[in-house]
Amino acid sequence: MSQNNEKVRHDASLIGKLFSMETLIFIMGCLSLWYGFVEDKSINIFWGVTILIGLVVLRKVRRKDWNKHWAEMEAEQSLLESRRNERVKSEPPKE
Repeated sequence: MSQNNEKVRHDASLIGKLFSMETLIFIMGCLSLWYGFVEDKSINIFWGVTILIGLVVLRKVRRKDWNKHWAEMEAEQSLLESRRNERVKSEPPKE
């Protein structure tokens, strides 16, 4: 019974990969681009290119390690704070 559940889950993930939102967006961008070239409609070419560029940006953003990014941002912020505090301490008091 356990093997059957694993097979169903594996098949579902394969179908999910084939018909994922990214795949459908890619197909839509390609179809719009193709239709624009075939029917000589520049607006469809524009939307096809825009969709495909948006898909590339989406994939780049989704692959980024956001936890690492936020950790780097916090480290940079704390470094700036410590430098600012050191500078304030080293300045002579104003009279």
